[in-house]
Amino acid sequence: MTKVKRRQSFVKTRRQIAAKVRELRQSRNWTQAELSKQLQMSQSYLSEIERGTGSFTAEQFLFLLKLFNVPASDFVSDPGEQDLQIQNALARLGALHLQESDVLPSEQLEDVHDVVREVLVDGSSRTVTALAPILVRHAERLNLARLHAELEKLGMERRLAWVLENTLMALERLHKGSGSKSREWAKIDRRAELSLGSFWEFVSAQDRARSQPAFSSDVLDATIRSRRTLDEVRSSASKISQRWGIVTSLQVEDFLQALKAARAGH
Repeated sequence: MTKVKRRQSFVKTRRQIAAKVRELRQSRNWTQAELSKQLQMSQSYLSEIERGTGSFTAEQFLFLLKLFNVPASDFVSDPGEQDLQIQNALARLGALHLQESDVLPSEQLEDVHDVVREVLVDGSSRTVTALAPILVRHAERLNLARLHAELEKLGMERRLAWVLENTLMALERLHKGSGSKSREWAKIDRRAELSLGSFWEFVSAQDRARSQPAFSSDVLDATIRSRRTLDEVRSSASKISQRWGIVTSLQVEDFLQALKAARAGH
């Protein structure tokens, strides 16, 4: 993609976000002063965002999603654009089975920390399972405590524990099968098991120590649109999903296939 097209895409995205923020604010009959106070920013800067000349920090944008209870995909006219940004970033970071497209760059998702957080917030089945090879490859670079704290503010911290356990189980099954084909992968896997496993044990212990009532379900599958479908998916969910209250049809096998696909030919 040329610099001109990249700039045009960037301007287009800013305008779409500006229009959506203005629409959400007006739907609550809020003034700019009222919304800017919620977002802990100046009214003048919110005004810039609504004109398409300013931008949110990642933390402000995630808080905005929670405040209005809307997905990130609502901020782009083409629902595929958000998924494409995430997919491209995942491909660059190690999910090699996801072919990077040249349609839309994703500079804003370059950092592995931001990518993992965005994928978990978005909750798309294909990109969530693609986190397995990303988490394994970059386990030592991730600040899991910071990631957990950021997701906790959105009430989504269980998604992190859930994806970590699925990834660890997928690694275990991989080793019981054909295993890693090279010393390099074996070394990466051992480090990942240590880093990811230690943090997973920590959050699991925290969860067991809580005295509050059982948490409500977190519906991950976008295809669930009726009570009947919800009950069907919940009843067939894996033990891991049931333990963390995640309603999804995804199984450990899906994460295992993502690990295998990312390593094919490498």
